[in-house]
Amino acid sequence: MNGNSSVGEFSLPLPYRTNRSSPVLWILSHAVTKWPLWLLIIGGAVGNAGFLALVQTMIGRAFNAVLATPPDLSTLAKLAFWIGLASLLRGLLQFGRNFGSELLAQKIERDVRNELYINLLGKSMTFHNLQPVGDTMARASNDVREVNFMFSPGLNLVVGSLIFLIMPLLVAPRYHPSLLLTPVLFVIAYIVTLREYLRSLRPVTDSVRATFGVLNSRLAEALEGIETVKGASQEESEVGRFSENVQRYRDASVRQGDIEARFLPLLLLSIALAGGLLHALLLYRQGILNLGDVVGYFGILLMLDFPTFTSLWAYSQISLGMSGARRILELMNRENNLDQNIAGYAGPMKGEVEFRNVSFSYQNTQGEEDLLQDISFQIEAGKTVAIVGQTGSGKTTLVKLINRIYDVTRGQVLVDGIDVRDWNLEALRRNISIIEQDIFLFSRTIAENIAFGKPGATREEIEEAARLAQADEFIRSFADGYETVVGERGVTLSGGQRQRIALARAFLTNPRILILDDSTSAIDSATEDKIQRAIFRAAQGRTTFIITHRLSQIRWADLILVMRKGRVAAIGTHDQLMKTSEIYRRIFSE
Repeated sequence: MNGNSSVGEFSLPLPYRTNRSSPVLWILSHAVTKWPLWLLIIGGAVGNAGFLALVQTMIGRAFNAVLATPPDLSTLAKLAFWIGLASLLRGLLQFGRNFGSELLAQKIERDVRNELYINLLGKSMTFHNLQPVGDTMARASNDVREVNFMFSPGLNLVVGSLIFLIMPLLVAPRYHPSLLLTPVLFVIAYIVTLREYLRSLRPVTDSVRATFGVLNSRLAEALEGIETVKGASQEESEVGRFSENVQRYRDASVRQGDIEARFLPLLLLSIALAGGLLHALLLYRQGILNLGDVVGYFGILLMLDFPTFTSLWAYSQISLGMSGARRILELMNRENNLDQNIAGYAGPMKGEVEFRNVSFSYQNTQGEEDLLQDISFQIEAGKTVAIVGQTGSGKTTLVKLINRIYDVTRGQVLVDGIDVRDWNLEALRRNISIIEQDIFLFSRTIAENIAFGKPGATREEIEEAARLAQADEFIRSFADGYETVVGERGVTLSGGQRQRIALARAFLTNPRILILDDSTSAIDSATEDKIQRAIFRAAQGRTTFIITHRLSQIRWADLILVMRKGRVAAIGTHDQLMKTSEIYRRIFSE
């Protein structure tokens, strides 16, 4: 797909368009916007090589001045001055080239990271459920860094080496037209062998980046599940799996090193230097060249060693960078069916919800799995709905269709009579709050976690929301109160404390639709009654969906949905279902 035409749940405009149709065009679309730095790099490379060629020719002239009888000291002094000045200017230009390339690399890395991060935020939950976090982190960190290295030192040295290849072609005929033969033959052979080298290197560098992604993914998975690993005493087996992944990464890196060790241009350079010197000496013997010309010409030929030696690893770095770019682009271009729908409906929400013949299939690595089938019901605004059913019956998936965490496969989900796909996604989600059983808290202060959905909230609003969620008392018991920094994922808090902070977060945003996904399961009995009253107050005036097995919550629901194997098995009030639904009665008898 060309340009940033792919849609996403969330997007921010980049200052320029990037072409994602291929890794090369994508990299170029980032690079061309930094054209002033390219002028600095190319100008520095041309000046650096040009002044070096000038120095080599002046060294040849200095040899003639030394060999003169008597030695021409005046000419030597002038040449020494000009050689020193040329070397100084060459150093300044080389500094400018290196500075420009490093600045270019850092700017491109920054832009690539921004583009990738924005793209990942815009991916659907289906994408994130299937994409290993460790592999994503490897692409977002190491692969992006490889793109940086591709420019500096990679392309920096390649640009410089190409100019060093051209200079002998321009300067050699100055001594004698036939002396152009050696650099021409070397450049042709260099290009042919370099092309073959890059062709054999590409799959290996792809393998290096891919095996590193697997290694990182497995490591992240083991660390995230470290409690399970230790609880099952599986440290040794995890070390074994990690060692296998390290072995694969090492083998791929060794194969890369093996290809680099057989870099043929190193041999070609030795042949070119020997052949070129022999050619110049033959012309000297015939009296066509003087000794200073031989020295100057050989110095010009020595300029070929820079592109030869730097190519050994500069092109490897470029190949690794392109492999990283391919992995990043593959991630960004992966299909995403949810869109932000900026032009969609963004008016006030009442909270009426309707499902019309809704089915949902989940794509996984084994194929398509039906989770919900032919579901229809309608909930008036302001009503409270309890959703019950056995584990795996589709309760959580059902409510996640309302705010488009997932999109229906067939049928329609409507809010206030408008298909959720026709809503502006931000407006839709701003009015819907979900509190899940597995609460995620950021490694920030408690106040910041409560205000996550409303960053501009005042301290008074935050504290009022905490009081409504029965969280204010335990928060103030901490030494730093609301400024207490919780650990990653909120591990420093108990399950009940995390859920009450999540409730406070929901109360603060004042949503029109509130979804509680078994959110009170970890609350102790001492505070359960208070939490129930807080939830009851929060439910007043807004549509509330409660996924629960607590009879105390189910009883005061206006309507109860009974889920079984992805279908609505029964619908009604508690008293009605106790009389008419065997499945419902069985839930409470278990």
